[in-house]
Amino acid sequence: MKLPIFETTVRLVLQILIVLGLLLPGAAIADSCWDHNGSIMRLQAQGNQRWLSYEVPRNVLRNAGVHSGTLLFNGTKNGNWYSGTARVFSKFCPGNPLEYFVEGPVRGDQLQVTVRGNREVFNRCQPTGRYTTDTLVFTYSHDC
Repeated sequence: MKLPIFETTVRLVLQILIVLGLLLPGAAIADSCWDHNGSIMRLQAQGNQRWLSYEVPRNVLRNAGVHSGTLLFNGTKNGNWYSGTARVFSKFCPGNPLEYFVEGPVRGDQLQVTVRGNREVFNRCQPTGRYTTDTLVFTYSHDC
């Protein structure tokens, strides 16, 4: 299948940036797979930046628009502490995740990350005025 010129150009630029990032001192990109609530996640790291995306999402998440590559968390690692933006997905508003702030520790052995945050509860994409605390646990699985 032939990609439109824009997509082909974007892919080429991204590949060049990745290669250049690997060649610059201190700019290495780390890549590993983690378990989260029955889904396999891909953790990508560059410097102190962190991204956790679905690699193999649980089947139930497909109805909420989640697929391989969907971003769940982006933020930073400062020492043994993650902070950033998490997303919650709903089948009632696929493709429109609710974003909220989370933070939390990396376990001493570096094999588990737990972040927590308060977010508003929505009912069929409508805010309810109620809040809940979400806890997201990521446990190292394997190198991707």
